[in-house]
Amino acid sequence: MQTTTRTNRDMAVLFSTRIIRLFCYGFLSVILALYLAEVGLTERLIGLLLTLTLAGDAGISLWLTTAADRIGRKRTLIIGALLMLGAGVVFIVTGNVVLLLAAAVIGVISPSGNEIGPFLSIEQAALTQLLPNEKRTKVFAWYNLVGSFATATGALAGGWSARLLQEGGMSALEAYRAVLAGYALGGVVLCILFLTLSRDVEVDPASRAGSARRVLGLHRSRGVVMKLSGLFALDAFAGGLVVQAMIAYWFHIKFGVDAGVIGSIFFGANILAGTSALLAVRLADRIGLINTMVFTHVPSNILLILVPLMPTLPLAIAVLLLRFSISQMDVPTRQSYTMAVVSPDERSAASGVTTIARSVGAALSPSLTGVFLAVPALLSVPFFLAGGLKIVYDGLLYRSFRAMKPPEEY
Repeated sequence: MQTTTRTNRDMAVLFSTRIIRLFCYGFLSVILALYLAEVGLTERLIGLLLTLTLAGDAGISLWLTTAADRIGRKRTLIIGALLMLGAGVVFIVTGNVVLLLAAAVIGVISPSGNEIGPFLSIEQAALTQLLPNEKRTKVFAWYNLVGSFATATGALAGGWSARLLQEGGMSALEAYRAVLAGYALGGVVLCILFLTLSRDVEVDPASRAGSARRVLGLHRSRGVVMKLSGLFALDAFAGGLVVQAMIAYWFHIKFGVDAGVIGSIFFGANILAGTSALLAVRLADRIGLINTMVFTHVPSNILLILVPLMPTLPLAIAVLLLRFSISQMDVPTRQSYTMAVVSPDERSAASGVTTIARSVGAALSPSLTGVFLAVPALLSVPFFLAGGLKIVYDGLLYRSFRAMKPPEEY
């Protein structure tokens, strides 16, 4: 009974830290560039700082996640929370470009509202440690869903907080600093919550590989993780061709719709995408994780290819929304599968390496889409290329891993 109580408390803490963190990321993302402009940075310097922020976060995340199973997951999560706090404090107290760049590279700052830092990989490894195999995918689905809603809520709160503070008499700079203070405070709350985690989130000493040679924190599962990372990078590269901002721009050029209509389209799309993750759980119970990943992804990608072929705006919107209604069913199944097929003392590293591979893949492709969108005759190419590459990914994934089943499917 005591063990069950402790497990439930740890899971509640990990869900709480996910919600608080993603709220803070969304809270900050809407004002970060505005704040940097207000302290005197040029557009070029802002772009450089945000690029270095993402690059630094990727490097720090890789370093921490590949060491977390050895030095302690709880300890690593606390370090991440302190880096988040430190970055927020530096951004508040100085406008010095050098100090801001250093904080951007070393600290944890999210310019996009998306998950960054070492948290996601380590929390998923800890949840897997706490859960029976048959519940892992369902919990991951809810974990993703609450994060999506927290980001949306944080972005809404951050934007309106800055506006209301300015209407109340604050300058824009003071209002933005207040939002940054909220972000830094989030780091404090995370640190306190991570301190309450029990030893149950750590790797069982009996499952450690001892003196086995490690590369990026991996030993027995290195080949599997590297193959998965390559495939996930291909999928993310394809997805980067049709990121939300680029699709919005395409709708504006193709059909002349305004920002309000585009916002409504993507509000509906993101709600459908979030709920689709829950539907994946029941399907995975019936047909398995790999089959769910592939058999929902292929029709989603066919629908993506069909979007630019629609002759009217309502039809294009309908096909896009239909695509989003199944587009995220592979996310919790992918995360669950990765945790299931690696050794317990490699889970944080495996999640970290595959996540970084996806980040690198996604970072390379938006510039290519920009080239296509600049040429009217090539306006639809990103949809065709993204859908085609994703179908290639699905085929390679199925061929490579259909015989490697997670424990609950044997």
